[in-house]
Amino acid sequence: MGTGRLDEVLDATYDCLTRYGVRRTTMDDIAATMGVSRSAVYQYVRNKDDAFRRLAGRLHEQALARARRAAADTTLPYAARIQGILAAKLELVLELHGDSPHMAELLDDKARLFGGICSAFTAELRRLLTGLFAEAGTAEGVEPAEAADICIALVIGLEGAAAARHLLPLASDALAAGLLGVPAPTVTAGS
Repeated sequence: MGTGRLDEVLDATYDCLTRYGVRRTTMDDIAATMGVSRSAVYQYVRNKDDAFRRLAGRLHEQALARARRAAADTTLPYAARIQGILAAKLELVLELHGDSPHMAELLDDKARLFGGICSAFTAELRRLLTGLFAEAGTAEGVEPAEAADICIALVIGLEGAAAARHLLPLASDALAAGLLGVPAPTVTAGS
């Protein structure tokens, strides 16, 4: 199976999702968006649910790649690396919500189709954050996994804020300073 053609199917699925949502999108819609027959789409995905699962997986994997790069960038201070992980999650949510109200369906960890993908995504972010806090050390009385959970709760809270992108650097700096037990370098909002 050619990954280029699969990417075209997933791009068409994304386009249909933004217009119709998961329930109203059909395989015919995906095929028409691509300009191919429905049977051509079936060469790359088993059905509509498979197309949406693969799309959700691709989007979450792209965000995870950004989070992993941020975690691995040892040229940055820990606070900036933590912020980079949180930014990967926040950007995924903001981008999807900005494209269409239907996109929230891809982020629902309780959804039948995407729940496992969303849960695995959050678990990997937690693992990355826990590793950073274990490496950096945490404030007295705070375990690395607890610090990771607090960070994830912060970014989930910011997802609905009007100025989420502006608030993330400020909030993550303050949070990192408290959780690491040392002053965090200030990262200018918007940078």
